[in-house]
Formats: sequence, C-alpha cells, structure tokens
Amino acid sequence: MTAGGDTRPQVVIIGGGFGGLYAARTLQGAAVRVTLVDRRNHHLFQPMLYQVATAALNPSDIASPIRSILRDARNVEVLLAGVTAVDAAQRAVRLDDGATLAYDYCVVAVGAEPSYFGHPQWAPLAPGLKNLENALEVRRRIFLAFEHAERESDAEVRRKLLTFVIVGGGPTGVELAGAVAEIRRYALSRDFRHIDPRDATVVLIEAGKQILPTYPERLAAKARAELVALGVDVREGQPVTGVDADAVRGRDWTVPTTTVVWAAGNHADPLLDTLHAPQDRQGRIMVTPECTVPGHPELYVIGDAAAVPDARFASGTVPAIAPAAIQMGEYAGRQILAAVAQRPLRPFRYRNKGQLAVVGRGKAVADLPGAGFGGLPAWLIWIFIHIAYLIGFRNRLLVLIEWAWSYVTYGRGARLITGDDGVTPSESGA
Repeated sequence: MTAGGDTRPQVVIIGGGFGGLYAARTLQGAAVRVTLVDRRNHHLFQPMLYQVATAALNPSDIASPIRSILRDARNVEVLLAGVTAVDAAQRAVRLDDGATLAYDYCVVAVGAEPSYFGHPQWAPLAPGLKNLENALEVRRRIFLAFEHAERESDAEVRRKLLTFVIVGGGPTGVELAGAVAEIRRYALSRDFRHIDPRDATVVLIEAGKQILPTYPERLAAKARAELVALGVDVREGQPVTGVDADAVRGRDWTVPTTTVVWAAGNHADPLLDTLHAPQDRQGRIMVTPECTVPGHPELYVIGDAAAVPDARFASGTVPAIAPAAIQMGEYAGRQILAAVAQRPLRPFRYRNKGQLAVVGRGKAVADLPGAGFGGLPAWLIWIFIHIAYLIGFRNRLLVLIEWAWSYVTYGRGARLITGDDGVTPSESGA
C-alpha cells in the first residue's frame, strides 16, 4: 500500500499499552510506516493503578503521553481516536469518526475490561481498576466514606460506611486490600475527631479456594497470613451473588457496605468481536503460535487480548500480565520486520520471569523460576522491577521519592477527593 508515493509497508497498532507501545518501539526506525491508535493520549502503567486508588501515587506518576514517548520515532504516527472495527478481509481499521486506516500489517493490543460475569448492573456499584478514571473514582469513594462516617451519628450506618469490600483475590485485589488496611491503620489514624479509622473493616472476597490462585499454595497462604496480620478479613471459596448500594451478598452471607471495588475477573475488549475469529471464555482471540488470527498471518493479537497457547501453565495459555504483553509486542514487531524482509517466522515463546504481589509495607510474595519466597526481599524485588518498567526517568524518580517518603512517614501524599464529593450545597455552606 502507498500513501503520497511512500511504498513502505503500513503497520497499524491499536492500543498504547505495554504490547502496542513495545511493538512500536521495536519498529522504530525500520523501513515501515507505523500508525499507533489509542482512545487515550497516555501510556498507563496498570500494575500501579491501585497505588493511585489508595493515594500513594499521583496519576501523572504512572502515566506518560504516548506522543512524548515516541517523539524520536520518526516513522511512527500517533492518532487519538477510538477504533470501532477491524476488517480483516479488507485489511482496514475503522475509526469512530468514520475514517478508515488501510494496513499491510496490524497489531491489536486493546487489553481487557472488568468482567462482571453476566451482571453489568454491578459495574456502577463496584468499579474496577483498568484506567486512571477508575483509580480516581475508587480513591474518591474510599476517602469520602471516611468523611461521611465522621459526621454520621448512627452506629450501624457508620459501620457500613467504614466497611470496604474488595471482590477478587488476584494480585490486584490482594494489593488493594493490603493498601486500604494500611491507610486506615497508619495514614488516617490521627486525622479524625469523631471516628477512629483503625476501626474500619477491610474484606477481601475470593470465589476460588485460595487468594492468588496462580501462585503456589504455600505462597498464597503466606500472603493470606500477612493480610490477616494487617487486619484484613480474607474470605476464600465464597462467590459473590449480588451487589447493591448497601451490601455485597453471597449464597448465605451478607456484608453491609457502601464501598465495593471489583477485581474479580477480566473480559477482552468488545472490539475483538469484529475480527470474527475463535474466542475463549474471556473473549480473547485464540491465536496461532505466531500470535496471529487464524488465516490472517498479517493480523497480530497480543497482550490481554490474546489467548496464546502454552502448556507450561495450568490455564494452557500465557498469563495476562505486563511482562507477557511486552514480550508479545517486541515479538510482533520483529515478526513484521521478518515478514517484510521475507525471512522465516518463528513461533512466540514466552520467557517466564515469574510473578510478584505486594501485600503491604515491606511485605510481598515472589513466585520466580526455581524460587518462591516472601517478606522484605520479595518486596524489594517488586520495587526494583516496577521502577524499571516505568516509562521515563521523571516517573521513576518521582515514584521512588514518593515510596521512600511513605515508607519513612507511613503517610499518603495524594489524599485528594476529586469529582462529585457527594456534599450538597447546603451542607458545604455554598
């Protein structure tokens, strides 16, 4: 395909997350034209969203403008737009403003969204953690609950306000539960006059038999013990059957609460439906070993959007984590360059670097190849790896300073309630 006489192959990358960004970086300076399309103008370090939600970090600490990241990639164009469909037969990407992008190669890296398992009505009551808007909404709800409890005279209502429920015991749920428990124990303990934030209850609910279900049982048990030591009420084997404005319910139990965060599951972006390719139960495309759509070797699907076969894992697929998305992005870029040069293509092989989950201050669990351990060493490894993956020197430095300050002072520097604060004009004095 050509554009203005340019005969270089056109590559369209959908999504500026880990997979899409690293695909673009791999193609930087190559003899191809690249267009990266995203509905947001920033790359987001999703594994740290819970730290924005719990006021440990500011949004700008974990996000960078995509244009700035790729400013030196002269063959890469960035478009701020939504994608409505990928027409594999016509090799075209259709945008929400009616425009169409033709491609020779396409990389779909659209990620995932929270899955409410057939109950979309729960979404407004229990936000997930997939973007900055989610994180700021969760932060607003958490700190607003303490503010409302400070003014509430009814003991039962106050108890409900000071109960925080996290649904889902994967890494996000575990990390969020530990962070909220530390907020009420340390950061807020002396800030109120009519309530004691340390009386707040944090409940972590997991439908499966253990939290951190992809971790060895020994490490999951260690994480559970650390959470319990922080005062978290950990409930395993208790699937949620209902969420409403004042409670979370199971088959034979109810937890009265006004603040619920959803970390129980993911479903692939609906854009994948337009590919008309086989999908798994989570909506991910069941790609070939080369990360392509069956029958379309020019169309790559990577990251959380792809079910990549790998018999080494219990799920039978490569785990949906940031290191996997990064590797797939780099792989897709190399594969495209190989195809352009008419070199042989190789199947994707995930280099398993393990998994980490932080439980609290100085506490984490590490499931690494050939080793599994917890405590301070795991926490320090977690810090090093997450700092390394952050984009830009400024972000790394700011996050390191914020963490050092929080570790020494037990404080949380970003405790701002933004958006609709839930206070009426008569209450605020306006």
